[in-house]
Amino acid sequence: EMKYVETLKKTVLIFGCALFVNILFWSGQRMLLQRGIADEVLRFHVLANSDSEEDQALKLKVRDRIVTESAGLFDQVTDRESARAVVEKNMDALREAAQDEVYRQGYSYPVSMELTHMYFTTRVYGETALPAGYYEALRVTIGAGAGHNWWCVIFPAMCLPVAEESQELDGVLNEEQMEIVEEGESAQYEIKFKALEWYEQIVDWFRGLGNS
Repeated sequence: EMKYVETLKKTVLIFGCALFVNILFWSGQRMLLQRGIADEVLRFHVLANSDSEEDQALKLKVRDRIVTESAGLFDQVTDRESARAVVEKNMDALREAAQDEVYRQGYSYPVSMELTHMYFTTRVYGETALPAGYYEALRVTIGAGAGHNWWCVIFPAMCLPVAEESQELDGVLNEEQMEIVEEGESAQYEIKFKALEWYEQIVDWFRGLGNS
């Protein structure tokens, strides 16, 4: 009986190791695809001053103002590098518009805006989902920036007002990358997306150790 138990333990251990290696391999492959996706999109991230009902409502007002001000800016843009250049050229005007909206709503919070590389968990947008990982983003911080955030993809312009035609990710992503972002709504891929997220978090943790 003891021999049977030992054999069972070894079998479970071998199976567990094989499964772990398979998950790491799969996650590594998906990480490469995620990085390819990240090279093609520019995200938009708005941080509220706090989680109060008023500050969260203000966040959405600022979001709408920036989205309206940026409408049409990317009409002739076909890649992320060009999108970044457009944002850099118009950043002062966009920040001033956001600040003006804060004042119009009766608040005095300062507004800051920057292009930055930041980590996102897996996020669902409509019928697509962008896998966890680092992305370049236009980040807007209202006041202390201590509240919940709002995000979308500013290039391709997927966060335009509803009345306007939005661009599609399939205009900048290849077929394999599109398969990834279209998996997000399917329950059978939920575990895979979470595995990739765990893998990215582990990589991020080791990256932090290397920078400390």
